[in-house]
Amino acid sequence: MAKREVDIVVISDVHLGTYGCHAKELLKYLKSIKPKILVLNGDIIDIWQFSKSYWPEAHMKVVRRILKFVTEGVPVYYLTGNHDEMLRKFSEFTLGSFQLLDKLILNIDGKKAWIFHGDVFDVTMQHSKWLAKLGAVGYDTLILINSLTNWLLTAIGRQKMSFSQKVKARFKDAVKFINQFEQTAADLAIDKAYQYVICGHIHQAEIREMTSTSKPGSVVYLNSGDWVESLSALEYCNGAWTVFKYNADDFHSDADEDDKTDTEDLDAKLDVKVLLERFKQEQG
Repeated sequence: MAKREVDIVVISDVHLGTYGCHAKELLKYLKSIKPKILVLNGDIIDIWQFSKSYWPEAHMKVVRRILKFVTEGVPVYYLTGNHDEMLRKFSEFTLGSFQLLDKLILNIDGKKAWIFHGDVFDVTMQHSKWLAKLGAVGYDTLILINSLTNWLLTAIGRQKMSFSQKVKARFKDAVKFINQFEQTAADLAIDKAYQYVICGHIHQAEIREMTSTSKPGSVVYLNSGDWVESLSALEYCNGAWTVFKYNADDFHSDADEDDKTDTEDLDAKLDVKVLLERFKQEQG
């Protein structure tokens, strides 16, 4: 399959290391694109729930694919989120075209984009981190049960369903939180005179223009969604932003294509070795 050239790709909330992560689907997506810039906007590796007993090969392949972009000279920005907040102590780390940051400002065709994960707006994160971590475990368990349920529904020819979306829809506080999150991001971005504000965190893919509640002006608010449920990313190409949503029908492959995929992953392994050697040399 020919790779699509994309100017900028933003993904977030992958949650590698959890049962809910759709690593295989993400890997297919990453192999299908040729980005000029890749932004990983937080919660890529779920350090909160990381377990040595659960790290499938597909999750490792995603890491290798990202590092392959680095070895090819593609600027890769890893912005920390709440589930990978332990990496914040290494903020400003750089290796080749890879940068580890807490936030990022990109100049995109003369417009400034303010990019960050968004957990800074989450009151639970600020005051009851233990409750947020407990909720994360509950959410991962819910996704696992949901996956098993959807497998059964598919087997009997029924339509899939999303437990978490139904929970969000039934609880007004969840909808209110999402609305407040988006408005707070928009207000701050307008105050700072940015044209784009790009977040993750709430697992809700979105692109829309928003106005401020306190002063004149507007900003384009964007959210990359997640790779647990919505399987979405933000793409910027030909001067416009779009939300990419994974569709399995677009990624069918035959045996020859599978062989090519194995070869590409082998190449990724070799590129990672080169990257590690370069890191050793730079360190000393």
